[in-house]
Amino acid sequence: MQKAIWQLCLGLVCSAAVLAQNTPPGTRMIASTVPANGDVNPYGVAIVPTTVGNLTAGNILVSNFNNSSNLQGTGTTIVQITPGGGRSLFAWINADALPDSCPGGIGLTTALAALPSGWVVVGSLPTTDGTAATAQAGCLLLLDPWGNVAETIANDWISGPWDMTALQQGGQAFLFVSNVLNGTVAGGGSVVNQGSMIRITLDLPSSGAPVVQSITTIGWGFPERTDPAALVIGPTGLGLASDGTLYVADSLNNRIAAFPNAISTQDPPTTGATVKMGQPLNDPLGLTIGVHGGNIQTVNGNNGLLAFTTAAGAAVAVAVLDSNGSPKGARALFGLADSGHGIYYVDDATNTLNISQ
Repeated sequence: MQKAIWQLCLGLVCSAAVLAQNTPPGTRMIASTVPANGDVNPYGVAIVPTTVGNLTAGNILVSNFNNSSNLQGTGTTIVQITPGGGRSLFAWINADALPDSCPGGIGLTTALAALPSGWVVVGSLPTTDGTAATAQAGCLLLLDPWGNVAETIANDWISGPWDMTALQQGGQAFLFVSNVLNGTVAGGGSVVNQGSMIRITLDLPSSGAPVVQSITTIGWGFPERTDPAALVIGPTGLGLASDGTLYVADSLNNRIAAFPNAISTQDPPTTGATVKMGQPLNDPLGLTIGVHGGNIQTVNGNNGLLAFTTAAGAAVAVAVLDSNGSPKGARALFGLADSGHGIYYVDDATNTLNISQ
C-alpha cells in the first residue's frame, strides 16, 4: 500500500504537526509507528495485559508489515507504544536467526496477540519483493516478554496467517488464526474459496516455551484472492466474545460471520453463520469486541469507517477514522483493539497509532 502522508515526510518519522492535521475529528493521534529501521504499514494491534519483562500493562503493541522501501510482506518489527505517545522497539526479528522454520522469512501481519503470561504471538506472511507472486506460507512466532523469538509454529494448517485473537485460561491459551494463502497465489488474482480459520491450543508450562497441544480447523471455504494494493484479501479480523462466540470479518463477502462455542467445537468446518452482510460494512478488515456492551467493531477497508454491530446483526453506529485519499480512507485501516476507554487503531495512510473516544 502506498503511503501518501509518509511520502511527505523527511527522514524516518513524520512530524507531529503533519500527522495530527490528517487525523479526523473525534480521534486523536498517539504516535508514529515507524521504528528506527524505517518499517512502515502498521497492521496488528494488541494491548499488553500484564507487566512482565519489557512489556508494560496498558501499552499497545503494533506490528509492521512493510520495510522502509514500502515492500509488503517484509516488515520485521513490533513497536511498543504508551498511551501517552512514547514509543520503543519491542522486537526486531531476524529471519536468519530463528530457532525453527518459518517458510519464506518474515513479514509481520495483523495476527498479533499478547497473553497475560507475557508471551507475544505474531503472524508472518512473507514476500521477497513485496508482491503476491513471491508470498510464502509463513508461520506464527512466539516471543518471550523481552522480545526474543523462542519458538515458531509452521505446519500444513498455517498458510498466510493474516489475523488472530487469543484467550488464556490458566495454563492454556487458545489462538484463533485466519489463513489467506490456501491456493491463493496459484489463483493468480481469481477468487478461491479456501480461506481457513484454525484454533491452536497451547500448553503454558511454568518454565520454557509454550507447547502446541492441538490444532483444529473450525472454519473453511472463505473467499480469498491476491490483490496488487493489499497483497491478499480474505478472512481477516477475529474477535472472541465473552460467550465463546468467534466473530470473523469475511472481507470479500462483505459480512461478519459467527462460530459459536469456538473454544471447544469439533463441528465440521464451514464459513460460519452470517451475523451481518452489506452496509455499513464495506470490505471489513480489522475486528474486535467492545469491552462495554460487547458490540462487534469492524474497520472498513474501502472507506475508512468504523462500524458497530450487535451480536443480533443490527448496525448501531459508524465513525470516521480516516478520510485521506480517494476514495476517502481506502486501504488505511487494519488492526484495532478496545481498551474500555477508547479504541486504538492503526492508520496505514499516516503510519500512526490513534485512538477514537
